[in-house]
Amino acid sequence: MAFSSNRSVRTRQMLGALRPRRPGVNYPAADPTTPTPLRPRSAIVAAAVYDDEGHRTAGFTRLADTFRALRSAPGGMAWIGLERPDEHELAALAREFDLHPLAVEDAIQAHQRPKIERYGETLFVVLHAARYLDSIEEVEFAELHVFIGPDFVVTVRHGDSPDLAAVRARLESTPQMLARGPEAVLYAIMDRIVDDYAPVVSGLDYDIDQIEGEVFSGDAHVSRRIYELSREVVDFQRAVRPLQSVCQSLAKGAEKYRVDDEMQAYLRDVADHLIEVAESVETFRAALRDILTVNATLVAQRQNEEMTHLTEVSIKQGDEVKRISGWAAILFAPTLVGAIYGMNFDSMPELHWAFGYPFALLLMLAVSVGLYAVFRWKKWM
Repeated sequence: MAFSSNRSVRTRQMLGALRPRRPGVNYPAADPTTPTPLRPRSAIVAAAVYDDEGHRTAGFTRLADTFRALRSAPGGMAWIGLERPDEHELAALAREFDLHPLAVEDAIQAHQRPKIERYGETLFVVLHAARYLDSIEEVEFAELHVFIGPDFVVTVRHGDSPDLAAVRARLESTPQMLARGPEAVLYAIMDRIVDDYAPVVSGLDYDIDQIEGEVFSGDAHVSRRIYELSREVVDFQRAVRPLQSVCQSLAKGAEKYRVDDEMQAYLRDVADHLIEVAESVETFRAALRDILTVNATLVAQRQNEEMTHLTEVSIKQGDEVKRISGWAAILFAPTLVGAIYGMNFDSMPELHWAFGYPFALLLMLAVSVGLYAVFRWKKWM
C-alpha cells in the first residue's frame, strides 16, 4: 500500500460530460443570449498540501492552487476533502490524479457497499460511517469514498459523518504520522470510523435491554420496535462486515506494497476493534431473534389465557342462563295453573269444590317442586 513519491501529470478521458473536447470537431458556439446557470456551492471542504516531514505547508480553497502547490513540493502530499461533489467538481481531480472513470462514477452516485479496489497505483476505498442518534434512538449511516494515490488523498463524503476535520487536526498535531504518507491518512480515517461504531454499539445494547423489559411487561407495541431495531442491526452489519474484508485486503497487500511494520500494526489494531464490533453486532442479531421468539411465545400464552378466560366466562354465562331458565319454568307452572283457574267459565272441574283452593295451591307447589327436582338432576341449578 506504500506509494512512490514521484508523480507525473496525467490525463484520462472521462465518461460523458467529463470528456475533453476532441480536436478537429466543430462544436456549436454558445448562445450569448442564453443565461448561464448558477453553479452550486463548492464541494471543497478542505484542501491542503503537506511536505515530506508531515508539516502542513498551505491550505487552499481552489483545486488549481492545490495542484500547483503539490507540483512544486517534491515528496509532498495533498489531502483534498469534498462533500457531495458532482461530475464537474470531480473532473479536474480525475484528470490531475488519473482517477479511474468507474471509481469516479461510484463516487458521484454513491450508494455503494464498503469495498476496496485498485486501479493501477490508486486505491479506491468505500467506507460506511455510522452514528447513534440518541434523541430518536436510531442509527444514521453515511458513505465515504477515499482515493489513495502515491502523493494524494481525496475524500468524498456523502453525509455528516465521520468528522474528518477532527481526523485532519489529529494528524496535523502528529506530523510524524502524516510523514508516513497517504496510507497513514487512510488508517486514521478507518480508525475514526471504527471508533465511532462504539457509541452505536452502546446505543443498540441499551435499546435491546429496554426491549427485553418491554417484552416481559406486556407492551403491545414492542413487536414493532423489535422489528425496527432488527433492521437497524442488519444495516449496521452491512457496514461492518464488508469493512473486515477491506482490512484483510490491506493486510494481504502490505508486504507487496512495502507498508512499514508500524503502519501494519496500526491497521491490525483497527481490524481488532472491528472484530469486536462485528461480534457485538452478531450477538445483537441473535439476541433480537431470541427476544422475538420469546415475545411470540408470551403473546401466544397471553392469547391462550384470554381464550381460557373467555371460555370460562362463557361457561359461567351458560350456567346463569340455565338457572334463570329453570326458575322461569318453575315460576311459570303456578302462573299457568292460576291462569287456567282464573278463567271466567262456570263449567270447570272442581270449580265449586270446597277444597278447590287448597288443591290448586298444592298442585302449583307440586309442579314447582317437581320441576326443581328435574333441573337439579340435570345440574341446571
